[in-house]
Amino acid sequence: MAAASSFFRSSFLSPSPQHKPKSHPSAAPHFITPIKATATSEQPQKHRRPADLNIREEASRISSSHNFSARYVPFNADPDSTEWYSLDEIVYRSRSGGLLDVQHDMDALKKFDGQYWRSLFDSRVGKTTWPYGSGVWSKKEWVLPGIDGDDIVSAFEGNSNLFWAERYGKQFLGMNDLWVKHCGISHTGSFKDLGMTVLVSQVNRLRKMKKPVVGVGCASTGDTSAALSAYCASAGIPSIVFLPANRISLAQLVQPIANGAFVLSIDTDFDGCMQMIREVTSELPIYLANSLNSLRLEGQKTAAIEILQQFDWQVPDWVIVPGGNLGNIYAFYKGFHMCKELGLVDRIPRLVCAQAANANPLYLHYKSGWKDFKPVKASSTFASAIQIGDPVSIDRAVFALKNSNGIVEEATEEELMDATAQADSTGMFICPHTGVALTALIKLRNKGVIGATDRTVVVSTAHGLKFTQSKIDYHSQDIKDMACRFANPPVQVKADFGSVMDVLKKYLLSKDSKK
Repeated sequence: MAAASSFFRSSFLSPSPQHKPKSHPSAAPHFITPIKATATSEQPQKHRRPADLNIREEASRISSSHNFSARYVPFNADPDSTEWYSLDEIVYRSRSGGLLDVQHDMDALKKFDGQYWRSLFDSRVGKTTWPYGSGVWSKKEWVLPGIDGDDIVSAFEGNSNLFWAERYGKQFLGMNDLWVKHCGISHTGSFKDLGMTVLVSQVNRLRKMKKPVVGVGCASTGDTSAALSAYCASAGIPSIVFLPANRISLAQLVQPIANGAFVLSIDTDFDGCMQMIREVTSELPIYLANSLNSLRLEGQKTAAIEILQQFDWQVPDWVIVPGGNLGNIYAFYKGFHMCKELGLVDRIPRLVCAQAANANPLYLHYKSGWKDFKPVKASSTFASAIQIGDPVSIDRAVFALKNSNGIVEEATEEELMDATAQADSTGMFICPHTGVALTALIKLRNKGVIGATDRTVVVSTAHGLKFTQSKIDYHSQDIKDMACRFANPPVQVKADFGSVMDVLKKYLLSKDSKK
């Protein structure tokens, strides 16, 4: 295998904080001062680094050591279990064939109180210090504490917008505290960047250690392949993508192609691609990047921490997450739970997992009272990224929902497209998966489960610009067996002043009558 040094070095260094003991919670956390010009002569002059010293070298020069660590353990294992693996091992399942989880040394982290961690994380927001400009790596001690900063591959992902959906909440739901966490405002346009920066960084480390990793592979319904190909391209690591033929949008397909991935379009669905990539990675030196790999969840959990941070460490009542392969609902639970266990907050929100009715195995499992889980054959859905009938992380999702007093809801194709159109009409431009989550909110609001004043966060997992064709079809009223009630097609008008004036007067009168 070619040495890792033959590839591009696009990773960033991670200085560790100089930790203060719990007896001094008011002490200011250590962080690197960002490079910026002083605004007035009264402010102290901050020294710019030498021109021949880049930001990675600067970070390395002032980095400090710590005693934090993490390892793989069997997911939800018996407390007496002694099975564990180093994060530097290439392993995806436990000896019994179950899922793995990344376990942090909580005793070491608990040596520093909640106020310390809140202050440390807050101090890193908005900085250009490598790698803390990333919303993921600003929580490095809770993600991959042992990785060298020079191995990190980051595009400063995360720190995504949490906005008040004022008009949508008031007009359609009678709510005054509805928020949307727009994880789609990210490097490749989806939340998958949060996990992929962690996974590819660890692969970068393994390759430098001469581990048998030639490339990284994934099965994808679109967004995973986009994130994988971008981060691998940044690090000069070959990426291999298995896509279900004719089942993803062109915008999603073009991303891995543009980033130089080796793309295989396979005549099957996602579950078939997933089975294929598992078999291939067991035979070839290709590292598996799907959410079966628990490293990605370490990055995705930081979105939950960000939500708390953006609310000034106040806990919302509800968080609604679209669910397909189901790793994300567990990642959010894990992020919230870590914050509670380490004293940053005193409770966690209730979680809702929203599924498309055409791919709803978790919903059916929930409605059965969590009796024996049965995979389903997923049908086509506009929410293509969650068109999964046999989710890898089913056990993780059930654990998260049971431990957060959670709920599962579903959305039909018409419901999710109508919800998407309504949200767009209030200034958003959301993906169909967010439409699934909004449909769940509508149903729970109508049932009185979610109250008018409950602080509620809907997680938007991808950018609407990836799904323009579905919006075109909806507003053209070109979807079979769908009324498209909120379609807003262009009005055809003759090219003369009188005709244009007649149409505009009619439009303005209709708007004026609604006041």
